[in-house]
Amino acid sequence: MSDKRQRARVQGSWAKQLPKHTGPTGAVPNNHQPTNVNPAPSSWGFGPQKTSKTFEFHQPSKPIRDVPPEKDIEHAGDFEISHGPSGVSRLRLLPGFLPPEEADWMFSKLLAELPWSQKTNYRQGEAYEEPRLTCWYGELPYTYARSTMAANSQWHPLLLTLREAVEQASGCRFNSLLCNLYRDGHDSIGWHSDDEASLGDKPTIASISLGDTRVFSLRKQPPPEESGDYTYVERIRVPLSHGTLLLMEGATQDDWQHQVAKEYHDRGPRINLTFRTIYPEPEGHRPGTKLRFTAKQQ
Repeated sequence: MSDKRQRARVQGSWAKQLPKHTGPTGAVPNNHQPTNVNPAPSSWGFGPQKTSKTFEFHQPSKPIRDVPPEKDIEHAGDFEISHGPSGVSRLRLLPGFLPPEEADWMFSKLLAELPWSQKTNYRQGEAYEEPRLTCWYGELPYTYARSTMAANSQWHPLLLTLREAVEQASGCRFNSLLCNLYRDGHDSIGWHSDDEASLGDKPTIASISLGDTRVFSLRKQPPPEESGDYTYVERIRVPLSHGTLLLMEGATQDDWQHQVAKEYHDRGPRINLTFRTIYPEPEGHRPGTKLRFTAKQQ
C-alpha cells in the first residue's frame, strides 16, 4: 500500500492545478476566443462583408458577332466564292467528270501501279510522317513543308491520258501532278494553301477524285485586324465523290485555305490527282518559300 501511495503522489505532482474562476456560478468561460471579436469573413461568402461599390454594367469592348454558317457546294457549276482582297476566287465543280465504270477501272489501276510512299515533312525543326501516301510527276522537283519530292518525268500512261482530258476541260496547261492516296478515314491533309513561289501567281489547280467520297473544306484567310483568328471567317464544304473534277482558280490560293480532315466513319481508300504547273524556284530563295514572302524580299 505504501508503494501505491508513493506512486500516486509522484503522478499527481505532474498535474497542473485548474485555474479558479471568479464568474457567476454555473457560467462556462470561453477559453478559445473573446466574445467581442467578430469572425473574419470567409472566402465562401459567409459572415459580414463590406462592398466597396455597387455592380456597374459595362458594354463589351468588342461587338458580339455571329459565326457565319458553313456553305455547301454539291452541284455542278462555276462559283465565285469571294472578290477580294487579292482578286476573284473561283471554284468549278464537275461531278461525274469520269463515267463510273471508267473511274472504277482507273482507280484500281492507279492504286496498284503508282509508286506510293510516305513523305517526311518538317515543322519547327521536328520531322513527322504525312498521314497519307504520295507520289510526284514532273520535270522539276516540288518542295513543300521543308522537304522535296524529286523530279520524275516517267509519267504513267493513264496519267497522261487524264492530264489531256483535264486540260481540255479547264483550258489550262499542266506540267506536273501530285498524287495523294488516303488509305482510310484516318488519313488527311491539314489546312494549307498551294501558294509556293514555284507555282507562280494565282495558280490553277485541277483535282480529280477517285474512290470513296471525302469532304473538301475551305476557309477564308482572316483580315489583318483579326490577328490570325479564323473564328469568324467564311467556310465552304464540298463533298468530292468518285470521278469528280474540281478546279481552284483565280485568287483561291491567296485568299483561302483548304483541307481534307480526318473522318471517324468507315471510309475506303481515295485517290486525289492534283494537276498543276511548276516553275523554277526564284533565284536566291529557299525552295518551297511561299509566294507572298518571296514577293516581299524582291
